[in-house]
Amino acid sequence: MSSPEPVTDPDVLAGYLTDASNVQGHADGLFRPRSTEEVALVVAHAQAAGVPLTVTAGRTSTTAAAVPMGGWLLSTEHLDTIRAIGRDRATAGAGILLGAFQEAIEAEGRFFPPDPTSRHDCTLGAAIACNASGARSFRYGATRPWVEELTVVLPDGSIRHVTKGDPIPADWPAPAWQEPQVKTAAGYAPPRDLLDLFIGQEGTLGVITECTVRLTDLPAEVLGILAFFPDRPSAVDFMQAARAEARRASDAPVSPRCLEYLDHHCLDLARERVGSVPEAARAALFCEQEVADGLDADDHLGAWWELLQAHGALADDTIIAADDHTQAQLHALRHAIPAGVNERVVANGMRKVGTDLSVPDEALGAMMDAYEAVDLENVLFGHLGDNHLHLNLLPKTPAELEHAKALYDDLARKAVALGGSISAEHGIGKLKRTHLAWMVGDEVLASFVALKKHLDPAWILGRGNIVAGPDAT
Repeated sequence: MSSPEPVTDPDVLAGYLTDASNVQGHADGLFRPRSTEEVALVVAHAQAAGVPLTVTAGRTSTTAAAVPMGGWLLSTEHLDTIRAIGRDRATAGAGILLGAFQEAIEAEGRFFPPDPTSRHDCTLGAAIACNASGARSFRYGATRPWVEELTVVLPDGSIRHVTKGDPIPADWPAPAWQEPQVKTAAGYAPPRDLLDLFIGQEGTLGVITECTVRLTDLPAEVLGILAFFPDRPSAVDFMQAARAEARRASDAPVSPRCLEYLDHHCLDLARERVGSVPEAARAALFCEQEVADGLDADDHLGAWWELLQAHGALADDTIIAADDHTQAQLHALRHAIPAGVNERVVANGMRKVGTDLSVPDEALGAMMDAYEAVDLENVLFGHLGDNHLHLNLLPKTPAELEHAKALYDDLARKAVALGGSISAEHGIGKLKRTHLAWMVGDEVLASFVALKKHLDPAWILGRGNIVAGPDAT
């Protein structure tokens, strides 16, 4: 079969040259294969021609992982077929939108829990390639434990079907290192098996074309709870108590599947747009509680009410979303925060600078102190139950943007010093390679390079992601 030809129309290419990082790239051509076999042809063609090849999907990455710095692009957008949905497993092409895949699964009464914020815009394969997570990772973990099988095109153009438990070939220099004991998506994870190597590798070790994931029971009922607090310490104290209950028993009366923090700046944004925020509130937690077997909603709500009162919450102002009206109220309040941030970004004319750091339980207070000490306009929110918060710095001038970047570096160094990760869920891409080096050190970084060189000596796939490689920018 002859080598495929790329699309070179500049107007078409223009739609594929950036992602949510707002970094602008450039490319000489675009391939949009419709099968694993066509992907293999493209990869083999890139190797033969010595042309770098960047995999692109929904372009929701915040790290420029999907941004090409020359060479060709391979889009997985046409690999979007659902193959099967069973009781315990579901299989689909890597290019299907994650949210659409989940909705199809839930229509069959089953559940695939990973829930990155961009799930209605990102693809299944990209979520696996980045080991994506989200709010529900507090209960269910990131994507990695839910992956059962993958079809992957290796950098030489060969096709490999990988199943959980498959051994790593003896001649592959798999990295062996101790990850921090926190939520993390930074670098190549020390693999338990071959499947592990292709999860979180950000398009550098292979192109994922088809995915089989594990399913679980669809919760019969989920309660949304928005609890307000007079200050940050009371919100954190409540979170720690609720987290302890959930760790004790996954079906306890208080056993949240997410514990999401909103600081007072977030509440100000919400107050401006939708009201419904008490004046005394200086922090809030958005939580979800699945109704456990043998309990009903009132059993859970009674236990939550007692715990809220015991930890100084503004209990009478708590919003419980158990019907369409209150769910819409919660949705409007939560939507007001990113909408407000986006308005600030547009008004400032400067991009935001956001963190993705996580730390151990005992370091949460110190990390939050550091966040609150920054001297630029900001909002702080995110996955408090995982000690993983997103500080969004909102500079107004070029000088403030440079200051925001310096603050980011300082915060990343602090997270590393506290035993944390410089990327809890967004990966490394092209923007965090320096921070990854701070976290893992030269020896571990060299092991990443050794694996990449073994599989892809010409450094064709994902050039510039995770480890620099030749001519990386």
